[in-house]
Amino acid sequence: MTSSSPIWRTTVLTLFPEMFPGPLGVSLAGKALESGLWALEARDIRDSATDRHRSVDDTPAGGGPGMVLRADVLAAAIDAAEMVPDAPNSRPRLLMSPRGRPLTQSRVQALAAGPGPLIVCGRFEGIDQRVIEARHLEEVSIGDYVLSGGEIAAMALIDACVRLLPGVMGKLASGTEESFSDGLLEYPQYTRPQTFEGRPIPEILTSGDHAKVAAWRHAEAEALTRERRPDLWVQRPAPKTRQKRPKNTTEG
Repeated sequence: MTSSSPIWRTTVLTLFPEMFPGPLGVSLAGKALESGLWALEARDIRDSATDRHRSVDDTPAGGGPGMVLRADVLAAAIDAAEMVPDAPNSRPRLLMSPRGRPLTQSRVQALAAGPGPLIVCGRFEGIDQRVIEARHLEEVSIGDYVLSGGEIAAMALIDACVRLLPGVMGKLASGTEESFSDGLLEYPQYTRPQTFEGRPIPEILTSGDHAKVAAWRHAEAEALTRERRPDLWVQRPAPKTRQKRPKNTTEG
């Protein structure tokens, strides 16, 4: 990396910094982290607490079960990490939350193309709404289910971004011919042996006809998407059609 191309950096604010890098420290992401293709900083939110008990939460206003992460403590943690309080145009500030907008491959691509986000991992019943608004946190969800905290969700988001960074994956095509890259799920994959428990590899994949293989894969991707993700199917980009050139009716 040259000085004109800073590496992709992400900062995670969490009550459990010891959870990182976790799975991000192995395989492709781990090798890239070790070689300096990206950087990770996990910061303890409790470091911004002001009392001797390092308190970060309190009871919900209006009553109810559980506890809520305090706005003043989390805001101080964000400011300490960013060193630019209340700056909406700095790097993306994300809050992993089941009520956030679903994470998509296009959003991952945009995040991977940027400087790297600051990610807040929630706990308890949630965090004070005022810090979400005051520090311009973008709520992001990785699915319609609830986790114990945002750490695992943050790892999923980071991994999705890191694999798209230059130099991380061995073959560039690996990142362009997979699920969601063109609005479709990925086609089925096969490898040796030629026959497994009476199931052969589809003959077309061993035909050597690259055009037919590409057509088969696209058709399979469309069929899988229609069957398993009708929501994606109805939102897919319209196929490009080649416009016919009008016939020249003038006499020369």
